Amino acid sequence: MAITLGKCNWTIKFTWIKAHVGIYGNELADKLAKEASRKDDISFKRIPKIETIHQLREQSIAKWQNQWDRTTKGQATKQFFPIIKVRLTKKIKLTPNFAAIVTGHGKIKAYLHRFKTIVSRLSMQRKRTNSGTPTL
Repeated sequence: MAITLGKCNWTIKFTWIKAHVGIYGNELADKLAKEASRKDDISFKRIPKIETIHQLREQSIAKWQNQWDRTTKGQATKQFFPIIKVRLTKKIKLTPNFAAIVTGHGKIKAYLHRFKTIVSRLSMQRKRTNSGTPTL
């Protein structure tokens, strides 16, 4: 309706007016609002696009959180980011070092020892106590 009135060169202004003092347009608006609130059926059936996007995003995050909670993988990362929604609110500059720390992967001694790329101090100490001299 506002677009139609605008095309007819009407000027529309929104201002505050005191309620229930006999202003015809305001009393009519109150009456129509009360009638609409008493109806069981909804006359406006379209949902705004932004609301649909918001609901889909919330559902996706809930599903993601459920999967995140159930998986046994990514335990090192879960220690840093147990709640997906909180993680999504943080601005994080992703660097190779950050990724190595959070995922537990990368050129860190514990990870390299796991794949027998290096010998850990602990294994060297065990070998020393068994034979007296360190071996690699």
